[in-house]
Amino acid sequence: MEKSHEHREPASGARTPHVVIVGGGFGGLYAARGLARAPVTVTLIDKHNYHLFRPMLYQVATGLLSSDEVAAPIRSILRLQKNVTVLMAEVVGVDPHARVVFTREGAVAYDYLVLATGIEYNYFGHEEWKAVAPGLASVDDADRIRGKILTAFESAEELAASGKADASTLHELLTFVQVGAGTAGVEMAGTMAEMSQMALAEDFRHIDPRSAHILLFEAAPRILPTYPASLSEKARRHLEHLGVEVHTNAKVERVDDHGVIVNGQRIASRTVLWTAGVVASPAGRWLGVDVDRAGRIKANPDLSIPGHPNVFAVGDTAAITAYTRSLFGIRSKTPELLPGVAQVAIQGGKYVASLIRRRVNGKRSTKPFWYWDKGNMAIVGRTFAVADLKYVRFSGFTAWLLWAGVHIYFLIGFANRLLVALQWAMSFVTKRRGVRILPLAQTEQKKCNENYRKGEYFRMFRLISYVPLSLFFAPMSCGVI
Repeated sequence: MEKSHEHREPASGARTPHVVIVGGGFGGLYAARGLARAPVTVTLIDKHNYHLFRPMLYQVATGLLSSDEVAAPIRSILRLQKNVTVLMAEVVGVDPHARVVFTREGAVAYDYLVLATGIEYNYFGHEEWKAVAPGLASVDDADRIRGKILTAFESAEELAASGKADASTLHELLTFVQVGAGTAGVEMAGTMAEMSQMALAEDFRHIDPRSAHILLFEAAPRILPTYPASLSEKARRHLEHLGVEVHTNAKVERVDDHGVIVNGQRIASRTVLWTAGVVASPAGRWLGVDVDRAGRIKANPDLSIPGHPNVFAVGDTAAITAYTRSLFGIRSKTPELLPGVAQVAIQGGKYVASLIRRRVNGKRSTKPFWYWDKGNMAIVGRTFAVADLKYVRFSGFTAWLLWAGVHIYFLIGFANRLLVALQWAMSFVTKRRGVRILPLAQTEQKKCNENYRKGEYFRMFRLISYVPLSLFFAPMSCGVI
């Protein structure tokens, strides 16, 4: 992606206003799309070159989907929107008085700024835990987690096959700890249990993957604490039916290479995963404005930032209190603090784009932001989910079908929707996982294939029979056959 950050001066007079959007997640992407026909130029900045459909990232981490099925290049998504420039860069600060965004490579001036910088996992002052207990925030994280899970089974098989298996070491390798039982944690724990019970069950000769222990720890009194208690209990019962050991009121006090200490008790494990709480990006510190305990900016009713009417915060960057309407159109009696879910970011991005469009066209600003609450859903296994639509709450296969339909609908691109639907269908029928290659091995194989293709053998025969020869000779040259 483009590395030069030389940009036009801030718009004034007859110049076209310049909108800078920081973050290519749901909020940033929908804000950019909403400005497609506006008389502005837009620069979208993100440290990654892709937009990630984060609600399905856990399926990449557990091998059900590949990363390109839940992520798409931002540049490709916005390729037809000629008023948008995409920069891959990391934003490190903002000067709201000079109206400049600072990146590691330079500075970008703006007339309007939209902060959609998202969240990070909260390690509660123990950043050193991140190295051994990865969170699930990016494609790289998902690949790393999948590698840790698969490597644990492979290492256990190797140890058992050697005839020198130590029972305690095998138990440690086959114990998987998930810290945090919000939506992501519950989905990860349930999918790992099904992975060991179904997808891997017949693949090993010296270990039984079905003997794996999946432990889910939550510091709160119940899992899915933002859901109604009745749905939390149903989710808990289904997790236990899948073989997950659920522990609530369980505070993790230490994490290291050999497991965790929970409520004073040592749990031995080589695989610890972290989804215990989130904290906002440092956008609030950049601006020097009031933030809540999670670091989210306390936004105005129109999502602007106090003292800076041309700067907006959307999605997880902002602590938004607004009136809501249910899926059935029922309006809340009082403003509510909105949850950190994709729909809040999407609707916020659209709203801010509409507001900026009206301002540059000389029209009056729109009414304060309100949120259409379409409910919350969490999947708990391959045929079970819980759905909270506020006035309608249910669980089971019907909720799972609704969850699947909604998530496929919001995927970016027809091809991704089709591929995911087909992949889910195949997995449902076969109970298998399509992505089982270890990330490191996958990288090495790719390099090997690239080296082979540069060779004289390939150049000699590529015009004769590219596919058959590459399929035969590339594996042979890499030591596969």
